[in-house]
Amino acid sequence: MANNDNRSPRLAVLIDADNASARIADGLFEEIAKIGEASVRRIYGDFSSTRSKAWAEILSKHAIIPQQQFAYTTGKNASDITLVIDAMDLLHSGRLDGFCLVSSDSDFTRLAARIREQGIDVYGFGEQKTPESFRQACRRFVYTENLLPDAVADAPDAGRSKKPLQPIAKATPIIRKVLSQMEPDDGWVPLGALGTQLANLASDFDPRTYGFRKLSDLVRKTNAFEIDHPEGGVLKIREKRRRGKSG
Repeated sequence: MANNDNRSPRLAVLIDADNASARIADGLFEEIAKIGEASVRRIYGDFSSTRSKAWAEILSKHAIIPQQQFAYTTGKNASDITLVIDAMDLLHSGRLDGFCLVSSDSDFTRLAARIREQGIDVYGFGEQKTPESFRQACRRFVYTENLLPDAVADAPDAGRSKKPLQPIAKATPIIRKVLSQMEPDDGWVPLGALGTQLANLASDFDPRTYGFRKLSDLVRKTNAFEIDHPEGGVLKIREKRRRGKSG
């Protein structure tokens, strides 16, 4: 199933219309384009209901194929079942390199885990309220609040149109933990390596959650780390040394 040519990874984008807002559509497909090619684009829901009307109005713009599921029985979610069946069919087709599951519903936790057991990457997209079980079942999880227009400022000190999802102070202990795990001899860690390890430790870690587009801007704003960025060189960081401590 691996992507053995030079083209972008082929992805299946499966959207739970009942648990995702149509307002994220533009940001969602921009984010997915950073990962690979959205070869399969399907959305599941009852598009005869007012709840899914907003999605119905933008399906053609993003070439999303609707999978209509009428709510014949109250309390039974036929859309979820159909999404899971389609995901398994696509998984066993061997044509795809990854799945993008768009939902805040923890019911998809087992699906994400099953796909990853097959050696295929899963990228989750959901609101901050999404249960941790689903977030951690994904290789990477993106909060859809960060995909809304003007969710994050273009510069660290620019005025923001909305409050960040989390305060900057909450990012500091996560970064510290990763630095301690990497244990470089001189204490310095390249920013790229730090970002990779952050994603491995916390699938939902994202500088945008704290109000910044770039990890480097977030690290600087915490004021908890030393930064070494020689001209033309790699940016490195380490935890600030206490006074009287060598290094």
